[in-house]
Order: sequence, then C-alpha cells, then structure tokens
Amino acid sequence: ALLELSSVHQVMGTWMGSTTVPCTYVPPEGFTQQTLSWSVERDSSVSTIFRRDDSGDHILLSKFRGRVSVPKQSPGDASLLLENLEMPDSGHYTCQIIWRSTDDSLITREVTTTVKVVKVAATKPIIRAGEPGLTVPAGGSTSLTCEASGSPPISYRWFRSTRAGKAVLLSTAAELAWPSLRPSDSGTYFCEAQNR
Repeated sequence: ALLELSSVHQVMGTWMGSTTVPCTYVPPEGFTQQTLSWSVERDSSVSTIFRRDDSGDHILLSKFRGRVSVPKQSPGDASLLLENLEMPDSGHYTCQIIWRSTDDSLITREVTTTVKVVKVAATKPIIRAGEPGLTVPAGGSTSLTCEASGSPPISYRWFRSTRAGKAVLLSTAAELAWPSLRPSDSGTYFCEAQNR
C-alpha cells in the first residue's frame, strides 16, 4: 500500500461553520512531497484553491483567502480546513500530491471528496435546568452553570432577583462562580440564554 491517499466520500458542513476535508497518507521512505494542491469542481468548472510548493503556501482563489488552511508541521496530513462556510462552497474537492523519489521520478496521487454545505434550521436555546435549592456553607465555593442547546452562537446572562422584584445583571458568562460564599450571597439567581 505504497503512497495511497485516504479520505472520505463526503463531508457535511453547516453554513457559517467550518469543516475539514480529509486527505492523509503514510509518509513514504525515499520520497519527498513536491507539490500539494486542492481544487474544487462546481458547475462543471474546476478551479485550484490552494497550492503548496517550495515557495510556500498559495491561495489562488480570492474568495477562499483567509478561509482555507492545510496543516504545516504534520507529515502525511494534507487535510483542508474550510472556515466560515458559504453555500456556494458545496462541490467536489480534489487533493492532489506529487512526490519526487530518490531517482528523480515523480508520482502523482489524488482523491476527491464531496462537500455539502447545509443551512441548519435555527433552533431557540433550551436551557438545561439546574438543581433548585442549592445549600452551601459560608466560606465554601460554588458555581452555577447555564447550559443551553440550540443554534450557535449562544450568549448567556446571569441575574440575581432583588426584593423589589428587579433583576440585577451579574455576568455575561455561562458560569457564575463564588470562590468564598458570604451569607449575603443567599438569594435567587437566574440565567438567560439568547441566540440569533
């Protein structure tokens, strides 16, 4: 099994998210990687996106600038990381590697993977309820964590209820922590989760 590229048939990615198109091989003895390129086929036209050669890494399609990368320091891994996915990024991606052997002959291998970018139906955040009625000794430490499932990104806000029925904003993190509790920390706290 000398010099075989391995990948998968298809990868899915969500719009605005990121996905990795795998392309890996076992680095062979006596062969050096000359060039590595990634191309994409859409609407029956093929364009080269990325090329790595002696002079470095080159992104050849401007719409992919700042959105694609290939691992640098990991021999045998030529996988393509696609970030900030757009709907038109769907297509057939081909990883092509050319090696030079010690006797100066060239060997070329390529493998193609289909990328499908999907729009995920937006879902409202659903908060997993914590334990009501938490009792902790004074001087102890505790934390409350707000966990919500739904379409990312999700932002969190922690509030404390006051006697006057108002809510005081305490934190915009998912976790509310007390390193050392005082009796005055007793009260009712609630969390709000929000997404687009």
